[in-house]
Amino acid sequence: MSDKKLLLGSSPHVFSPVDTPRIMLSVVIALVPATAYGIYLYGLPALGVVVTSIAAAVLSEFVFRKIIKASTTIGDFSAVVSGLLLALILPPSTPLWMVALGAIFAVVVAKEFFGGLGANPFNPALIGRAFLLMSFPAAITSWTMPNGLPLAADAVSAATPLNLLKQGSTLTDVANYFGASDVGAFYRQLFMGFRSGSIGESSILLLLLGGLFLLAIGVIQWVVPVSVLASTFVFSWILGMDPVLGLLTGGIVFGAFFMATDYATRPMTAYGQALFGIGIGLITVLIRKFGGYPEGVTYAILIMNNFTPFLNKLRAKKYGFVPPPKPIKPSKEAAK
Repeated sequence: MSDKKLLLGSSPHVFSPVDTPRIMLSVVIALVPATAYGIYLYGLPALGVVVTSIAAAVLSEFVFRKIIKASTTIGDFSAVVSGLLLALILPPSTPLWMVALGAIFAVVVAKEFFGGLGANPFNPALIGRAFLLMSFPAAITSWTMPNGLPLAADAVSAATPLNLLKQGSTLTDVANYFGASDVGAFYRQLFMGFRSGSIGESSILLLLLGGLFLLAIGVIQWVVPVSVLASTFVFSWILGMDPVLGLLTGGIVFGAFFMATDYATRPMTAYGQALFGIGIGLITVLIRKFGGYPEGVTYAILIMNNFTPFLNKLRAKKYGFVPPPKPIKPSKEAAK
């Protein structure tokens, strides 16, 4: 007698040795360099944020599923990824109780309330950050200079490059603020990640290496990150903003590779993914240009998450498909 089970569910049936825990662990591995660099830049406060966020995310998922008498899912490591992602998009000076509150909100409200992993319509980590930003705007927009910058000895708090530009500073002024000799040196400094900002978004180089690693092993596809970055560059140029600076500052690279590519909240089709990424780039640039907040990646991705069900309807026609002819309506004379 065969041990093979008969599948009675509807198609499609996909069999793959790559399961959810392996995918989640791959994301964690891809984020290790940026996480380690963020801890190097900001020290023990950044480490505390990372540990607190992950612990609160895992514990809250475990307790909530116990309360509703559902099977535990902490073994799929999705809560670990949500906690880590949230930590990396927060300032290193965020109070730890706020970090824990944001992680609980991200996992319980943004994911478990909708049915758990795969059923959430919005990215949980971004929902957690949006919740904290609305509830505690002063704390979530307070930035710290990295250890080692010339200004670090004289200033406890600092502004991000986008903050300074929003306040009317020129690019040269911003470069001088961060100790760069000229704009070219400032670009290189931004690429390496020596600036104030969230814990994990500092080094563009390390984020690109992590993203390329995920692309190489097939965890993510290229359409979403490329369309996000390309549209951000193009729309920044169209609206008279520095397109290179638009890619090197804020969280656009982090969002393109690690947030917008979330399986549950991005479209499934290539056409849909391209429009999804273009929409994220456009909304990000519009918020940066005209909004009161200097950064817009969080809200751009969450807004485009709303359109994912509609973008999933954009499918390529089957080869050789011919639409059925429309029924011929009988004439009035034939109907008599």
